[in-house]
Amino acid sequence: MADLIGYFGVGLILLAYFLNLYNKLDNNSRLYMWINLIGAGLACVSSVLIQSIPFTILEGTWALVSLVALLRKKTTSSN
Repeated sequence: MADLIGYFGVGLILLAYFLNLYNKLDNNSRLYMWINLIGAGLACVSSVLIQSIPFTILEGTWALVSLVALLRKKTTSSN
């Protein structure tokens, strides 16, 4: 189960990256940030399940950065 969660999470991160790379999704868009947040969150859960501390730190940080970007976007949009 951990592998399936990890594959899906990493797949989402890569999807966001490729869509941005080919100008289909702006890296400032909420959708891009949400895809990264969900993907990194799932990859982090998978890393916890397989007890991989380095990847837990990496994916947890990636998710946190995406969350902060989303929150900043929300506060600047509401002004």
